[in-house]
Amino acid sequence: METAAPRLLVVDDEPFNLEIICEYFDGTGFELDTAENGEAAWRLLDSHIGYAAVLLDRMMPVLDGMGLLRRMKADERFRSIPVIMQTAAGNPDQVREGLAAGAYYYLVKPYERDSLLSIVRGALADVSARLDLHRRIAEHGTALQLLLNGEFSYRTVEEAAILAAFVAQACPQPDAAALTLSELLVNAVEHGNLGISYAEKSQLRRDDRWNEEVALRLAMPTHADKRVRVSLTRDDGALSIRIVDEGAGFDWHRYLEFDPARAFDPNGRGIALARMSGAATVEYQGCGNTVVLRMNKQQDTSQGT
Repeated sequence: METAAPRLLVVDDEPFNLEIICEYFDGTGFELDTAENGEAAWRLLDSHIGYAAVLLDRMMPVLDGMGLLRRMKADERFRSIPVIMQTAAGNPDQVREGLAAGAYYYLVKPYERDSLLSIVRGALADVSARLDLHRRIAEHGTALQLLLNGEFSYRTVEEAAILAAFVAQACPQPDAAALTLSELLVNAVEHGNLGISYAEKSQLRRDDRWNEEVALRLAMPTHADKRVRVSLTRDDGALSIRIVDEGAGFDWHRYLEFDPARAFDPNGRGIALARMSGAATVEYQGCGNTVVLRMNKQQDTSQGT
């Protein structure tokens, strides 16, 4: 049985812009629906629950992009759909507002076809990874809620995903914790043990060579024996998870909050998202190759540094 082509919803009040975007996706295997404002887009969403992503203009009549974004994130049916915002100018305050409201990414007009396709494919890959995490969580029981101490060691990105889903079961909010753990465990491999810089990852993502580069570096003799070690400790209902990689560390202070200057890069939001999730407080230590997550039985949304 063939898999249905991913369907995208493109929302823009300029017919010419819609025409250009449709041309960009011609022959790519995507199916597109278009809407001229947020209200028209909402009607399509409401009648066709199955959009893989939404490409959304910010400034529109009737209902603008921010209005539609907030409406989507408030509705459980559409909350997980990645929304890629388009804007004519990268105003830092507008970018910060959009990211805080749940936008997956910002694109500044005009943009190149390859940039758009790369971001859309990256968004769909992230959604697929999150769905896989939820599936893995459902497969595990709740016995890990009884675990007092545990130690783990892993090497690859794939092992990081498996471990994130497993350890999340020990947490008060397993689904939210799985996303936080996944971001930090993968970072420990990619940026920690493999030493791939922020700028390098940005370029590799744009070139669609990220997975290839990770595989190449994992096979290098200099990285072959490097591991990430994870320890879990529960004390009087409080849970602590420590992640330690063998890398040289990094300037973690720059990534604790959303930085509008990085909003147009294809990466660099994972740590801020982890802290914003409310699943745990996130504390980096020393040079940055150690990160500690702390959770209580009833974890609130306040965050540490």
